[in-house]
Amino acid sequence: MTAEIEADELIDAASRAAREAGQILRDWAGRFTVREKGRADLVTEADHAAQAAIHERIRRQFPQHGFLGEEGLEEPAPGGRYRWIIDPLDGTSNYVHGFPFYAVSIGIEDQGELIGGAIYDPSRDELFTAARGQGTCLNGKPVTTSGTEPLGEAMLMASLPVGTRRDDPAIARFLKLLPQAQTVQRSGSAALNLSYVACGRIDGFWSSSLKPWDMAAGVVLVREAGGVVTKMDGQTFQVGQPDLLATASPALHSEVSAALLAE
Repeated sequence: MTAEIEADELIDAASRAAREAGQILRDWAGRFTVREKGRADLVTEADHAAQAAIHERIRRQFPQHGFLGEEGLEEPAPGGRYRWIIDPLDGTSNYVHGFPFYAVSIGIEDQGELIGGAIYDPSRDELFTAARGQGTCLNGKPVTTSGTEPLGEAMLMASLPVGTRRDDPAIARFLKLLPQAQTVQRSGSAALNLSYVACGRIDGFWSSSLKPWDMAAGVVLVREAGGVVTKMDGQTFQVGQPDLLATASPALHSEVSAALLAE
């Protein structure tokens, strides 16, 4: 098993890799081609170029670490301990339409437990970072959740599945919360939604359709900023399961969870 690595070294590596990937996305914007991975699920050369850059940089520094990335990257950890969970472009549909709400997300696991992450928004040059027990920062300055408690005062974000049908349970959950919260929105980037919960710009976010790379870094951000992350029913969050509820406070968490589960 590989020796323990200082959190600062891991977060610094994630931050540098995220910024490099963000520059690649900026360079590719407007000149890429698009193909279909599935219905309404777009992928670009930018995704692959950004992921390759992240993988190369981190593997060079940490050759004994494992990787899981959105664009077909899966490498077990030779050292059996650390794994990097990478989304090189979260918010692909936004990106290809020129809508500036997308991000690079890099999460870090230690023996299966999420311990840190970095999320970089190239459009605003905002870097969100967090390490277990060390809080959450935005461009190096500490941030916390809003602490909002009443559901009626909360701004929430929801993530709906790709190619959602009108009879999908996710639509029903969205409609349940719509009249109860102050507002409910859909942004197209789970990574930025979690970042915004962490820094107090929004108060909660839920989804039943995410992949590990969509959530890994953001979950650490929210927890370290004082928020709560579980499954929608309040059970323990699992990064390998597409079930997440992240909120700014325990009280709000209870209200949102109850509303989502209500018949």
